[in-house]
Amino acid sequence: MSTTRKIAHNTAIQIGGKAISTLLGLAAIGMMTRYLGTEQFGWYVAAISFLQFIGIIIDFGLIPVTAQMMSEPAFDKKILFQNLLGFRFISAIIFLGIAPLLILLFPYPIEVKMAVAIMTISFLGIAMNQVFTGFYQYTLKMHIQALGEVLGRAVLVGGLWLLIAQRASFLSVMMLVTISTLVYTAYMWFASARFEKSQFRFDWPVYKAIFHKSWPIAISIIFNVIYLKGDIILLSLFRDLSEVGIYGAAYRVIDILTQTAMLLMGLMLPLLTYAWSRSNTALFKKRYQQSFDAMMMFGIPVTVGTAVLAKPIMSFVAGPDFASAAPALAILALAVGAVYFGGVYGHLAVAINKQKSTMWIYISGALLTLVGYLIFIPRFGMLGAAWMSVFSEVYAGVLLTLVVRRHLQSHLSLLTFSKICISAMVMGLLLTILPPWPVLLTVCIGAGVYAALLLITGAISKQTLRDVLARSE
Repeated sequence: MSTTRKIAHNTAIQIGGKAISTLLGLAAIGMMTRYLGTEQFGWYVAAISFLQFIGIIIDFGLIPVTAQMMSEPAFDKKILFQNLLGFRFISAIIFLGIAPLLILLFPYPIEVKMAVAIMTISFLGIAMNQVFTGFYQYTLKMHIQALGEVLGRAVLVGGLWLLIAQRASFLSVMMLVTISTLVYTAYMWFASARFEKSQFRFDWPVYKAIFHKSWPIAISIIFNVIYLKGDIILLSLFRDLSEVGIYGAAYRVIDILTQTAMLLMGLMLPLLTYAWSRSNTALFKKRYQQSFDAMMMFGIPVTVGTAVLAKPIMSFVAGPDFASAAPALAILALAVGAVYFGGVYGHLAVAINKQKSTMWIYISGALLTLVGYLIFIPRFGMLGAAWMSVFSEVYAGVLLTLVVRRHLQSHLSLLTFSKICISAMVMGLLLTILPPWPVLLTVCIGAGVYAALLLITGAISKQTLRDVLARSE
């Protein structure tokens, strides 16, 4: 099978799996918001945002680092994979271990603090998943990750149905969230044994190489976390937890929509790294163009559609009590487009080993955004937080583009990009004039029109479709 078809088939499987897991994730959010209400859902958002704050700090960029290092010839792949597992486990245990103690310093209800203690275990699983995800990206076997995510979400939805029927407590729901994550991690772990023995190794030379690759990303991510999760943390300190719950519901929708960006670039990163590390300019230019076009093909219509349909989306996903989150979702939709755009150049920086050159972007962006949060959140609440989130993503995306492009020998063709923009704008105009039909029907109509316009304008060629759908060479 050709590389193009292998990527396409792998992407198709992942998109299919992501579609299922997204639907399950939206179902879980809807069940939790309707059952917990704005205040208790605010407890959940505060607890999970606090742990995400810690979790992002210890991220070390191990998903792209794993995919990158596995694509380079420097280390034996088996030894490297086992050392990555050991490195991740030690770093996660050290930093996550302080979370249940650190939360005691915050003025949250006792239920929030207990939820953090319970869900710390789930974030250990999430941390380990980063290495497995990077490994499956390298081996182009992301269907395993997709299936694991579906299994975890299915456990969450099924468990929620049982807990709601039994009128279970808030903390019981938090225990279920942890169990569903551990199911996901267990599947990823056992599935990897078919390819490499999943055990911890502690070889200092390999650890030094991992740290050398990851520390610039780690520094960037530490500052990145200020604007990724600082809004919810500060909102929870300045406003009541009901508003946090409303804003958090909108943010959960955005989190799900932006996962596809990381999925697509995660698939392309090993291929970009392979071409760059071997000085294959022609291949690198081809992969660069494919990455940009694919990200824009998904990111632009998602941004437009979410902004136009924000109110019916929130009412459908979270229920009428959360309809007031629609203005925040419409604003945050703009950040989605910036995430997709910036994701291209953020991953390119890793592929061409220019992580250090981009550190100042995340540092300056974090400081500017933090100042903005402190000014606008006390005054405007969740809308101030949403606009500053948009600023932070646009700021990072624009500067990453300018910095990374200086190091590239390739220049993009914007022909496909222009066709994508035209198709998305027509779709958006159609969505604004459609009657208030059920939101799922409206989304399907919009997606169908957009796909048809891509074919009509030639943004997706018939030859590409034949190449993708072919079963053999």
